[in-house]
Amino acid sequence: MAQQFREQGGAATMDPSPLKRRVLSKLMTHVHSESQVYKRRVKAEKARRKDGRPHVVDYFHQVEDGYSHLACQLLERLANRYDIDLRCHLVRGPEGNNAPDAALLLRLAHYDAALIAGEYGLVFPTTSEAPTEANVTRAQAILTSASKDELYRLLPQIGQALWRNDETELASLASQYGEATASEVDALLSAGTTLRSQLKHYSGAMFHYEGEWYWGVDRLHYLEARLGDLAADAAPNQPLIAPCPEVSVAGVEAASDLTLEFFPSLRSPYTSIVFDETVALAKQTGVSFVVRPVLPMVMRGVPATREKGMYIFGDTAREARRRGVPYGNFFDPIGNPVRRCYSLYPWADSQGKGTELLSSFLHHAFAKGANTNSNRGLRRVVEAAGLNWTEAKQHIGNPEWEDLLEENRLSMYASGLWGVPSYRLSDGEGIVKLEIWGQDRLWLVASEIRRHAAQNAVSGN
Repeated sequence: MAQQFREQGGAATMDPSPLKRRVLSKLMTHVHSESQVYKRRVKAEKARRKDGRPHVVDYFHQVEDGYSHLACQLLERLANRYDIDLRCHLVRGPEGNNAPDAALLLRLAHYDAALIAGEYGLVFPTTSEAPTEANVTRAQAILTSASKDELYRLLPQIGQALWRNDETELASLASQYGEATASEVDALLSAGTTLRSQLKHYSGAMFHYEGEWYWGVDRLHYLEARLGDLAADAAPNQPLIAPCPEVSVAGVEAASDLTLEFFPSLRSPYTSIVFDETVALAKQTGVSFVVRPVLPMVMRGVPATREKGMYIFGDTAREARRRGVPYGNFFDPIGNPVRRCYSLYPWADSQGKGTELLSSFLHHAFAKGANTNSNRGLRRVVEAAGLNWTEAKQHIGNPEWEDLLEENRLSMYASGLWGVPSYRLSDGEGIVKLEIWGQDRLWLVASEIRRHAAQNAVSGN
């Protein structure tokens, strides 16, 4: 199975040389350490003060992106509360290897945005229909025609009409604000997309401030905290505009009629910081828990870029610090280390230690800096999982894992998911209640479990 995916080379290589593996691992560990982040922030603030610049926050809006529609609803509140110069830019979606399946990503964003909107007090149309191409084009034309000063106030209004595919409302807005020509729209989109690329990002719904990126409503609390530290918050004693949702299963005594399928991989930074928390949540709630490991994305043919990799590693580092999870002492396990560990998985699982093996590997690769490409490193992983190394050595290289992981991959893809970690929650009749991607959606999984348990309590089940 693993052989069906070709070596892509570059940032997406699945088998780096020993030297490259070591050097890049050390670089990632250093660049994203808490001390280096602090030094960069201090340097940026000194430069800003020296130049006499305001706190400039750049926001990059992709009109057909569900996450952008959520984010833009907070712009006016952000501008009113914080001492910032908020600059909005219209952009195209991710391009090239940053978005190997742009259409699939847009569908997921639509579905996900509708699920999380209520948690943030935001509005997202419940229709399952995506904006039509004609309406997207018209929305872009109206926004291009608008003045920069009114753009952040206009984005939510245009977005509401667009996501309802309300052609009458869009026509009314076009009459009020005008419509730019196709060439003017193209020029504005190119300018915004180019600036985003120069600042080293690729996605919509992104905020940028002094060298750091913040994704949509999910990461806005980090930007708010940073501005607060710089005394740029006019209401420092008030709750944040977009606080991070908490993972809570309070009151859930048992949810054994639910099945939670968990799709992790062994080279996913995000998986590494949520794996143990997911296992603990499953134990606490009593759901039937099924761990379904898959190959890392670049090992199953999904391209990647260095730009994307750097953002993900750094974003995971701050998420880990917030959660109090060990992370950052990294030794890249891509390729052979992943294969070797997975070759042990069927045996470990038969010993009742499959989940412990995966947890141990992730902890050693992402938090302890263990070279899992060596027998010495893999032995540390195995023994920390409570398994016997002498016995384990007999199973290294066993191909039994390949069909299992391919089955898991196909099952995950069938839910419209391709990244990890992903979750699928089903009831006792096999009806899917939730299928979602991302470590930052564990709170949503917990919320659905709570909701289901409450319904059972009312009905007496």
